[in-house]
Amino acid sequence: MSAATPPSSSSPALDTFRDIILWRRKKVSATVVLVSTATWILLQVYQFNFITVASWFIIFILASLFLWGNVLRLLGKEPPNVSDFDISEQTTMEITNTYRIFLEDVLRWMFHVTVDENWFVFARTLVGLLLLSYIGAFFDFLTLVNIGITMVMIVPVIYMKYGDQIQRSGEKVKGEMGRFYEIFDEKVVRQRMSKFVKQEKEKKNV
Repeated sequence: MSAATPPSSSSPALDTFRDIILWRRKKVSATVVLVSTATWILLQVYQFNFITVASWFIIFILASLFLWGNVLRLLGKEPPNVSDFDISEQTTMEITNTYRIFLEDVLRWMFHVTVDENWFVFARTLVGLLLLSYIGAFFDFLTLVNIGITMVMIVPVIYMKYGDQIQRSGEKVKGEMGRFYEIFDEKVVRQRMSKFVKQEKEKKNV
């Protein structure tokens, strides 16, 4: 008797998202990039209001569906029945679990940075956040969102193709940063701490 196949840990929603950012569904991926870029151009370059753009988008969808349904009727075909359209409970649970896992990962990362007493990780995180805040001062929120979407659609594909080279370069950079941190800790932090302790002892002796 054959063993039962274990259920897959991946969900359709995650599989779809993975296919989109890896450009396995090229039409959908291209649509995401085009819509993001067009929205940014309309709102930032031409200074349209968000409600105006959203209304135009909804009007375009409604008009397309209206024309599509009427063309099907003229051709003698039955239009699709959307009265039974609903979001399944499984899809809702998958989306909820995805957000829950993401939140748990964020909390674990925060505790790893702040509680695990790893000064190198803590310092690197602070530098990264300061750099992000500095970059954010030059862009508004919409521009950052557009950059984020573009990066999400580009970086995974590049990593899939050149992952080995990126990992080797990252290990070299990490090694250099580790050596720099050891030198900084030995020549700056420890010397200042020993000097501070020595001064405190001298004050107590006086």
